[in-house]
Amino acid sequence: MSEVLVPGPADDRPEFARPSAAAVALPEVIVDAGPVAVERFLEFFAAAIANGRTRAAYARAAGQFLAWCGARGLELRAIAPLHVAAYIRTHPGAVPTVKQHLAAIRGLCDWLVVHQVLPANPAAAVRGPKHVVTKGATPVLSPAETRALLDRIDTGTVVGLRDRALLSVLVYSFARVSAAVGMRRQDYFRQGTRGWLRLYEKGGKRHDVPAHHRAEEALEAYVAVAGLEDARAPLFQSVDRAGRLSGRPLVRRAVLAMIKRRAAGAGLPATTCCHTFRATGITAYLSNGGTLEHAQRIAGHASPKTTKLYDRTADTISLDEIERIVI
Repeated sequence: MSEVLVPGPADDRPEFARPSAAAVALPEVIVDAGPVAVERFLEFFAAAIANGRTRAAYARAAGQFLAWCGARGLELRAIAPLHVAAYIRTHPGAVPTVKQHLAAIRGLCDWLVVHQVLPANPAAAVRGPKHVVTKGATPVLSPAETRALLDRIDTGTVVGLRDRALLSVLVYSFARVSAAVGMRRQDYFRQGTRGWLRLYEKGGKRHDVPAHHRAEEALEAYVAVAGLEDARAPLFQSVDRAGRLSGRPLVRRAVLAMIKRRAAGAGLPATTCCHTFRATGITAYLSNGGTLEHAQRIAGHASPKTTKLYDRTADTISLDEIERIVI
């Protein structure tokens, strides 16, 4: 298979805030179908999918399916619902992975049908496995654990100030880690007497959130010491060997490693991750009388069902009820 880089969508954000390019392999099944099929295959990933991570995931899924078809001697136009169903039924992945693969196959085939490469969509009638989730698996910290973690950070260095500010943004604004590390200096700004956060969420949607006073305090302390003067510079930067800000943005892997290190130092569970702070903030908000509707707006969720997955307020209620079983 040869590979072609399909760039992310153009926008006015700096490079560090844009979705990365996705390497799209050209399966032999597509190549053998002719230049028109190749062109439409590449167009699907370049033009039809805006989100960089979705593009990469769909490219992997479609590539694996078409490689599976090629190994069985199937030509593109010979792929039938029976073949798609066989692939889905025998897929070794978890249910969410299998459903994602089916969505990728169905989306690609739809595109090829519309552009007259395929006569019909062989995945249209195939049903994926059922997967109902009513509560997320993301670990949540208690307010006391969260405060202990933040208070334990040594703020005598710019790294400590940066880490405390970043974690404060995650927990007090329900921000996704990708949106937080994608912030520029100008994305933390003042409006009247209040600080505001500008987050670029999935699909490039701009989402402005007022900064909680604790997040504001942490950010002000960090910005004052960091001396970030360039408005378009990354707000949360990596550091060089001398412990100085590098001018380059933190990446998700580095944030996760930092969280694991900070959690271990505070005696918190090893399962603590980037998403923990989003779930912790939402749970704390709802526990203190916040509404699901407002939590959804703050988190930038399209559906309240997604927000509800982060709500663990019922966990305590369930435990209290179960302890009523006195034997």
